[in-house]
Amino acid sequence: MELRSVQYFAEVADEGSITRAADKLGVAQPALTRRIKQLEAELGTQLLTRLPRGVRLTNAGREFLEHARRIVSEVARARDQVRGNPRAVRGRVVLGTSPTLAPLLLPGCVARARQLLPGVALKFLEGFSPQLLDALLAGRLDLAVTTNPPRSPGISLTPLLSEPLVVVSPPQARGTRRAYSITELSRLPMIISAGLRAVVDEQLAAFGAALRVEAEVDSIEAIRRLLLAGVGTSIMPVSVVHAELAARRLAAQSVEGANLHRILVLARPAAEPRSAAAAEVERLVRGEMNALAEAGLFKPPARRLKASRAPRGSVAG
Repeated sequence: MELRSVQYFAEVADEGSITRAADKLGVAQPALTRRIKQLEAELGTQLLTRLPRGVRLTNAGREFLEHARRIVSEVARARDQVRGNPRAVRGRVVLGTSPTLAPLLLPGCVARARQLLPGVALKFLEGFSPQLLDALLAGRLDLAVTTNPPRSPGISLTPLLSEPLVVVSPPQARGTRRAYSITELSRLPMIISAGLRAVVDEQLAAFGAALRVEAEVDSIEAIRRLLLAGVGTSIMPVSVVHAELAARRLAAQSVEGANLHRILVLARPAAEPRSAAAAEVERLVRGEMNALAEAGLFKPPARRLKASRAPRGSVAG
């Protein structure tokens, strides 16, 4: 079994098409097809089902793909460690992020990667935390920045930072009152995503309270537009609406007696050794998160979020 055939198979699986994989690899399509057929013959099983447009992995193909990725990863890691130069690192890294974090994190990551890791091909996937964790366990992601993930024996979790969750509304909706009580919050009709609803309700449960959800909308941009149009109230991480709060296009209030927050966590598969490319991207993500934190993106603009009274309790993250 040749390493190149294993690499070619992994690329075809990732692209879902022999034609696209051949273009990306710079290999003639007939030559790539022959490689895949030889690999199937050596394994004694069919790895791909040919479709009118593209290919689909068989059950055996999905199982072999996990081994193929580990093989390619280990070889790349060994090669890159011997070279010992981050700019010489080569590989492909798939990074998952939540919809609330992607617009903030990805532009800086792409810029840093272009400068520091020219040999690394980055692919980004956006999804809610349960989807990202499933993708990590299935081998479709190398890294993910998730929100309040549960502990899992198959995933290594590294906390990055804690970010306040605030009640966000049009500027005129709250008047001059300083903050919401937990009772007020539980009576307030909310427009919120399913992911954030789960995070907030888990923390409010300690006080015997829960959100009153008027509409569950799994589009952060749609919620933002509703708020800017003067429709409804939501709970958001500060960073999502930081620019609007600073420009006074939206208003934010804290919640008395509850330390509502989310924990941003870097997650990766625990069982698989990281490739040199994945290790470099992880350092890059950490650096970008630190830069965003130093710029104050995860704290409310001082003139917009008025301090609430000292909380009577907080919820552990």
